[in-house]
Amino acid sequence: MLMPGKSCRTGLHADPLLTPQQARERLRDQLRQAEQELVGVQMASMDELTLLSNRHGFTALAQLGLQTCRELEIPATLLYFKLDDYQRITGLYGHAEGDEALKTFADVLRIAFRENDVVGRLKRDCFAVLLTGSSAVEIVAIQARLKEMLEERNAMAHRRYGIRFSAGQVEIDPQENQSVEDLLAEVERVPGQ
Repeated sequence: MLMPGKSCRTGLHADPLLTPQQARERLRDQLRQAEQELVGVQMASMDELTLLSNRHGFTALAQLGLQTCRELEIPATLLYFKLDDYQRITGLYGHAEGDEALKTFADVLRIAFRENDVVGRLKRDCFAVLLTGSSAVEIVAIQARLKEMLEERNAMAHRRYGIRFSAGQVEIDPQENQSVEDLLAEVERVPGQ
């Protein structure tokens, strides 16, 4: 029990001469430092424009998802999306408008997929989604749903252009030991990507 004016010993290497107040302040400082380190790790794996995982963060999370799928012997599918006309949008309307198109597409992806799916922005206008527990995904149905959501967003924003995309997919055999980077390289080679 803590007593006013008595020294406080917390942990194996605690200073026996600390007062309870000093011990709380030291603990608070250590917690702040740990929190800052966590924020740093999060920022290093997050795309600051779209608030999705960046390529590094996506790869790490998707690798964990793949590992879990292998352990549970459940299928997975990797989807790849590339915004059409992104360069034209930034050329005609500026980079700020291009950023808005990227953020809108990221929001649509975030809403369209399940919480256990991994969604990320890989580079400039390219995104990926790892669907866990899903095989033989009907890309046409997914594209239709995303296009419908984008049309609603385009109409609400009264844009002078539409946000459109191309998509590809790779079915993942849980028995094969492919890395996420290998799968991304495979899906990025799909014609039209």
